[in-house]
Amino acid sequence: MTETTKPLLAALRGGHPDRTPIWLMRQAGRYLPEYRALRARANGFLDLCYTPDFATEVTLQPLRRFDLDAAILFSDILVVPHGLGQKVWFVEGEGPKLEPLTGTAALDALDLSAMAEKLKPVYETAARVKAALPAGKALIGFAGAPWTVATYMLEGGSSRDFLKAKRWAYGDPDGFQRLIDLLVDATVQHLEAQIAAGAEAVQIFDSWAGALDEDAFERWTVAPIRAIASRIRANHPDVPITGFPNRAGTLYESFALHAGVDAVSVDPTWTVETIARRLRPHVAVQGNLDPGRLVAGGPDMIRRVRAICDRLAPMGGFVFNLGHGVLPSTNPDHVAQVVEAVRAADADRV
Repeated sequence: MTETTKPLLAALRGGHPDRTPIWLMRQAGRYLPEYRALRARANGFLDLCYTPDFATEVTLQPLRRFDLDAAILFSDILVVPHGLGQKVWFVEGEGPKLEPLTGTAALDALDLSAMAEKLKPVYETAARVKAALPAGKALIGFAGAPWTVATYMLEGGSSRDFLKAKRWAYGDPDGFQRLIDLLVDATVQHLEAQIAAGAEAVQIFDSWAGALDEDAFERWTVAPIRAIASRIRANHPDVPITGFPNRAGTLYESFALHAGVDAVSVDPTWTVETIARRLRPHVAVQGNLDPGRLVAGGPDMIRRVRAICDRLAPMGGFVFNLGHGVLPSTNPDHVAQVVEAVRAADADRV
């Protein structure tokens, strides 16, 4: 099977591959016992990301268990601020922590020119994974969107209200634009380095897009992602680009029309029929099983998988996925059952 006939790549370009491609956001992670065993050997989460032996193994683990159509590079969206020089660390049970930026003066300490060297282990991992992938499987690179990464850089970690980021974005939009512009440049550099190392498709995760109102969504989510997509496409026209404006609600359609991406990953709040009518005519679509159904398993999970596949797969340009990442409490057997259900849906349509 050639790269041009890999099911994932064909679907992201709007085509009708021989089978419905499936991969899962956060498919490599704590729900897998082999991941937990390897994680225990690493000296913290960033060490896991920056050690190619570890990160390569983690990336490939799900493909050994499940008949998935792609590997997604094991890394984290916060390697970009870390590569720029911001202090980043992870606390077990709490998640990421950052030394918060406190204003435009703090931007002067960030150094884009040093990022490529700091993130070389990430790109080495991508090259190793690409070399080890089975035939027909694609490698996905990824990055966080500028708005989402900026919230972490300003809030110092996760947030419920994003008030530090919003206070700057709404109160001093020109100053905030400096940070977004830097992150656009950094994201392009990061994604292009992954492509050079072997990534065949890329995904941009805007995990906190749903926190923005209509005007802010256009300026801080759509416009930066459009800039990133335009620059990547100019240099790598054959690499499909997926955007994920998580929880963007009714703004999803505007994103599909104006963000310049080839595909949109859809969260669980969208009905399958609405995806088919309002998104699929404009872009390829990916999604959107609720990760909670994957935790629960059972007949209802299978019925939901079939409902998604039966409506969207015949349209082409469809990748089965979750509406967000695999949760740590997921039983791996449920993942296997979802893959089997997707394959069974394909067989029933033949």
